[in-house]
Order: sequence, then C-alpha cells, then structure tokens
Amino acid sequence: MSAAIGGAELHGFRGAAAQLPRSRMLGRPIRVAPPAAGPAGGGASVGSIRAISAPAKKDASEIKRSKVEIIKEKSNFLRYPLNEELVSEAPNINESAVQLIKFHGSYQQTDRDVRGQKNYSFMLRTKNPCGKVPNQLYLAMDTLADEFGIGTLRLTTRQTFQLHGVLKKNLKTVLSTVIKNMGSTLGACGDLNRNVLAPAAPYVKKDILFAQQTAENIAALLTPQSGAYYDLWVDGEKIMSAEGPPEVTKARNDNSHGTNFPDSPEPIYGTQYLPRKFKIAVTAAGDNSVDILTNDIGVVVVSDDAGEPIGFNIYVGGGMGRTHRVETTFPRLADPLGYVPKEDILYAIKAIVVTQRENGRRDDRKYSRMKYLIDRWGIDKFRAEVEKYYGKKFESFRPLPEWQFNSYLGWQEQGDGKLFYGVHVDNGRVGGQAKKTLREIIEKYNLDVSITPNQNLILCGIDQAWREPITTALAQAGLLEPQDVDPLNLTAMACPALPLCPLAQTEAERGILPILKRIRTVFNKVGIKDSESVVVRITGCPNGCARPYMAELGFVGDGPKSYQIWLGGTPNQSTLAESFMDKVKLNDIEKVLEPLFSYWNSTRQEGESFGSFTNRTFITLPISRIPGIRQIERGGEQVGRVTISRMKISLPSDKIPGSQHNFGQGINYYMTKALQINKK
Repeated sequence: MSAAIGGAELHGFRGAAAQLPRSRMLGRPIRVAPPAAGPAGGGASVGSIRAISAPAKKDASEIKRSKVEIIKEKSNFLRYPLNEELVSEAPNINESAVQLIKFHGSYQQTDRDVRGQKNYSFMLRTKNPCGKVPNQLYLAMDTLADEFGIGTLRLTTRQTFQLHGVLKKNLKTVLSTVIKNMGSTLGACGDLNRNVLAPAAPYVKKDILFAQQTAENIAALLTPQSGAYYDLWVDGEKIMSAEGPPEVTKARNDNSHGTNFPDSPEPIYGTQYLPRKFKIAVTAAGDNSVDILTNDIGVVVVSDDAGEPIGFNIYVGGGMGRTHRVETTFPRLADPLGYVPKEDILYAIKAIVVTQRENGRRDDRKYSRMKYLIDRWGIDKFRAEVEKYYGKKFESFRPLPEWQFNSYLGWQEQGDGKLFYGVHVDNGRVGGQAKKTLREIIEKYNLDVSITPNQNLILCGIDQAWREPITTALAQAGLLEPQDVDPLNLTAMACPALPLCPLAQTEAERGILPILKRIRTVFNKVGIKDSESVVVRITGCPNGCARPYMAELGFVGDGPKSYQIWLGGTPNQSTLAESFMDKVKLNDIEKVLEPLFSYWNSTRQEGESFGSFTNRTFITLPISRIPGIRQIERGGEQVGRVTISRMKISLPSDKIPGSQHNFGQGINYYMTKALQINKK
C-alpha cells in the first residue's frame, strides 16, 4: 500500500502503524521519497533520498503540526523547493523556501525604510563555534561585506558574523566563498542546534581550552549530515571533507538507547529536525561571558583540585523569546539537570536533544522551545525521560563558584608568551574607518580573531612588539581602549531591528547610543558617578535576541518609538528581570528612569547594583501619606495602601484623581512621593 502527499511517495503507510515496533521517536512509520531535486545554479543533479522515519506514538490523523513541519518533511532534507527558487528570475523566494534557507544560514529580508515596494535582500549568518574566526575567513567576510553586502559586518550575540544586504543572485557566490575560506553558515538559523557558545578569550588554560574543545565537538555532533548544504552551494563538493573527531562520529552513530533514525541521512534530526531553534553554551566554572542560563543547554566544566577537567554540570531549559500580551509565553532561566563525567558529555547532550525532538510541541511554534516542555513537565520528569536516552542516571550537581561576567576587553596575556586585545565595538557593527583599520591589522600581522557573546572582537596571538603600533592604529580609527569608553556602552547590547528585521516593532541598534547618552545625563542629574553603570540591553521586539530579560535595564520594543521596560537582571547575568512598564514612549524615558535612578542612588546599600537593588526593594506606602489619593479599587474592593513591590507599580495612572497622567508620569508621581516619604 502506498499514498502520496504533496508529491512525496509514502510507502507502507497504515495509519496507526501497529505492524512496526514502537519507540519514542517522532514521526510516522513511512518511507519518504521526496521528489528529486534539481541543482541550484546548474550544479550536479541531486537524487531523492529514501529514509525511514520513526514509528509514531499516535495515529497520523491525530497529529496536528504547523505549516513549517510539513515544509520540512517534504523538503528532501532541506533541498526542495529551495533549489528551484534559487534559480528563478524573481528577486525573492517563496514561503517554503524561506523556511528552508534558514537552515542554510540565511533569512530573507526587506528594507523597511524603503516605502512603496518590496526591496528584497538576504542576511547571512556564519557558524563559528566558540566565536573562533581564522584569519582567512575574516578577510573573506570583510571583502564580501563590501562587494555583496551593505559595507558592514555585524558581530552577533552568539559569536557569529551577520552579513546584510546580499541579493538573491549573489547568494551562491557568497556562500561558496565562505565555505572555501574555512567557514560555514550551515545551521546558523533554522530548527536545529545553533552556534555553540564558549568563552572567546584565547587563554592557554585547561578549563577554557576544554570548554572550547567541547563546544566544537558538540557543534560537530549536531551539524546536519544530509549533504544538502554542499549540494546547493558548492555543487556537491564537500570542501570541508576532513573527518570529525572519532569520539564525535561514535556518539552520533550510537543507537544503543533508541536515539537515532536508522538508515537516515539525518540520524539525529530525521526528516522533521527539531521543533524550534536550539541553543547551547559551554563555559568554565564561574565564567558567565556566555549568558549560560539563557540557553536550552548550558554546559559547565568541572575541574578537580589540581585544575584538571573531570566532567560537566548541565543546565537545561533557558530561553529568552516571548510574545507581547501572551502571558503563557515567557523568558526562562535554565534549571540544573545534573553532572556527567567528561567522557559522557556527547551522549548526554544527544539524549537531551532527542528528548526535545520527541516531545517538544510541533503544532504551535510559540511554545516549541524546550523551556516550555520543562515548564510543563517539571525538571524531575524531564530528567527521567532524558535518562532513558542517556542510558544512565545523572549524578548530583557539583558545587560551582559565583558567576562573573567577563568582557575580555583590552590587553591581556594569553599564557603562551603572546597577547590578545579585546576591541570594544558599539553594538557589534563594524564599518567605516574602524572596519578598514581592523582589516589592515588582521592582514598585516596574520591574526586570527574571536567574536565575543557581547558583540566585541578579540585580536589573538599578538607579539609583544606589535602592541604599540596596534594600539596606535586602533585609536586613530576611533576604537578606544576600554578605560576611555563610557561604562554604559561597555556592557550594552542591541539587536539589529529596523530597518531589515521583519519582526522589529521599533529601533534597537540605531537607537541605543542616543538612549545610553540620555541615561548618562539622568545619572549626572541625580548624582551618579561617571564611573558607574547599569547593564542596558535593547531589542526591537519581544524575541529577545540581545537577551534584554537578563539586563538590569531592558528595553523591549512594543510599538513605534515605544518600549516595554524590564528591571532586575544582575551584572553577572544570573537573575531574570521582570516586566516593569509597557508602552513607554521614547520621548518619555527620562520621566520613568529619573525617579528610579534617584531612589537607587539615595537608598542603595554599599556597592549594590541597580539590578540587585530593584530585586531587593519592597516599599509599602499608606494611602493617607500620598496627597490627592482618596481611594483605590482592586477587584472591586477598596484597599488602604499602595504597594510598590520589586519596583513594580501595579496601580493604573487613571487612579490619580483629577489628572491625565500617562503611566510613565504615574510612576514618576509615585516614586517621587516614595522618595519624599522615605526622607521623612
């Protein structure tokens, strides 16, 4: 018996599939032979791939799946219809191809500053585990930005490059150039494992080196295997043909606990890949340069008393994305899962990924991240399910030191006789004279570089004799040493947002520098020193690409020139912020921030950060001490007190009698009264 769905021939389809052994695999008991895909750009013909999908848990008719799930299943492992769309005359590609090209590392975009027409282009994102960029690749990316992009390079919060403004007709040239220069964009976007983070500093330290090596191995383990990437962009020539580490190959092929799709080109991902994007970070104990708790999986190197790495603590379930006005979506910090010895890390990671693959929601993409699965199940049930695929029990979490944020800026010794220099780059945008000078330095001294998760660039392997000329050249290009940069700028981050991101509701990258200057002006007004700072992060929408929900002060775009404000993150990125106010207009931010900063400055404990202060503060004000307030109703009942809890005012501004205050003005009103009362 056979059937056809959307042109794909389905062999042996019998609904409930009682004839095949059951497993916890996602999918249906069918053999999928998608239509043969022609080459992109005239390459060699690519035949269809026959693969077995796994037995199902339910009758296929009961499985509700999103449109993207159907597109993935019909794609012949990420080929069709992208291959046909790439050779069409149109400047854009269709909806199905838009979803598939993400897996290849690209998003289709339009310039929203251009009115009256769709001005299509593509953003390309590289895959750079640990943020490592060989000299050859940096120079190639720099050239591509000028020849095929908008003349700038963007350093991302996941240690990669983004290249904006590439036209469809140039995609193959650009991607093949990246591949042939020791780079890749495979898996930089899409429903699979994204770039694996690790400390960017090129220290010759056992724990750092081990974290970086582990990140590279995890990236290799979870890289798509079907070959579609090379078929489309380099006509089937697998440029990077070197075999991966044997321990990675062994872990990928191991199916002793039912993790794999047998006889499939994608043994871990299958035809459906993951329900949504998946993010992993690896770090050394105490080093939170990677925002470890925001990842689907956080891996922390544990060392013995002699400093020798012996295993890993694993966190699971972090994630930043949410949707405005949908309270069932939320940012979340990762939970401790357990400890594994170092030789088991790839098997543990694979077991976690498979648990999400099998149980993550595929019907509604808003809830498809692993954090929602863990929130629904609880960590104990999740751990038990992972252990089935891991084949072992997780050991107890090992003690860890307190987290610290490391920027790795300025001049530092690597530990091998050479230096590195961390260059501060505002918002990660490399352009103009700074771009030109960086290229000259990197080319002249044959330097490799590394991208940090805070959107900065590290120049690696510098001889002592080169320090002075490099410092001079950078200064002449306007790339200041860290001590000469406003501390607000050093830790701030923003996503690209407008004009190219289709999800952006307002400005982020283009708006953050003026906002930081306004914050500094407020600091000066309320008496906060120039040397002091708060962690500020801004995104143009609630997806959280710049991780604003970990900031001491987060701005999240919720409309034109309007932001939701989040408070309560801490400088070491270990505490989740909370929503404070909605719909704060850009022109009104001082009205909100001045009373907050004034109160912090006048009542904080010694050395207390703004984020820690907002988490600690709890004020209860008697109604009688706020002039003009007669009564406040909550749930139909009169209450006699106004509560400011965790700096969050729940009272709507229309409860201020005789006034037309907006909510920002209402905050100002209450905080001013709180200050007056506190001083009495």
